[in-house]
Amino acid sequence: MTTRPLFDAAASSKLEAVYQTPDVVAQRHATLQALALRPGERVLDVGSGPGFLVAEMAEQVGPAGHVTGLDISDSMVALARQRCAHGPIASRTTIVKGDAAALPFPSGSFDAGVATQVYEYVPNISAALAELHRVLRPGGRALILDTDWDSVVWHAHDPARMRRVLTAWNERFADPYLPRTLARRLGDAGFDVRSRDVLVLFNPVYDPDTYSLTNGRVMADFVVGRQGITRDDVEAWSRDLEQLGQEGDYFFSLNRYLFLAERS
Repeated sequence: MTTRPLFDAAASSKLEAVYQTPDVVAQRHATLQALALRPGERVLDVGSGPGFLVAEMAEQVGPAGHVTGLDISDSMVALARQRCAHGPIASRTTIVKGDAAALPFPSGSFDAGVATQVYEYVPNISAALAELHRVLRPGGRALILDTDWDSVVWHAHDPARMRRVLTAWNERFADPYLPRTLARRLGDAGFDVRSRDVLVLFNPVYDPDTYSLTNGRVMADFVVGRQGITRDDVEAWSRDLEQLGQEGDYFFSLNRYLFLAERS
């Protein structure tokens, strides 16, 4: 099997659509509310993806503040740069390519750091959290949001096929269950955890403009060739979800966990 990069141009474009669903828009609002940015602050977005959160944070920190987005994917960096290239936020944002486990910034560079749906991909999470701790000033805030992929509830006429799809999808992540151990890991890195919360992505109806179905397109590409799943299996899985919608029986729920910590 030939493995494509997780975030090549095609995959990044599909993921960009996921970021624009009402589910993920609401997640960004919850993230911003918890982070409580102030004018003039310097902020780092680790794994900034297509740049939606960078752009919104740049508006909040104002002309005296600055937001730096970092991503390891060339296509994501290109999307974020394009998104942040216009209007007043252009001078308040910088997008760079880099590794979450080896941040290319001096110590104490930022007042706040955020990483949403990033650290579950990082093999060396201890190094990544140590790096985040290093680049924050003393008292700086860290907001981390990740998914426990064991929390997904997704109705299907063929539960066995659904389990195979979800098992194959979990191969995408270095740790698909990271939130379970994240508080301890943050403490080991020198952070004080100030709050923990859960954000539920809940899609009780079949609607193409939801997280489950837009991300389902990303999943469909990824799982082919894993766990014995064929393209025909994926197409049958997608048709089954649509049929459930027609029957009024569609159901999807997933938990994401938000941790707010302070650098000691």
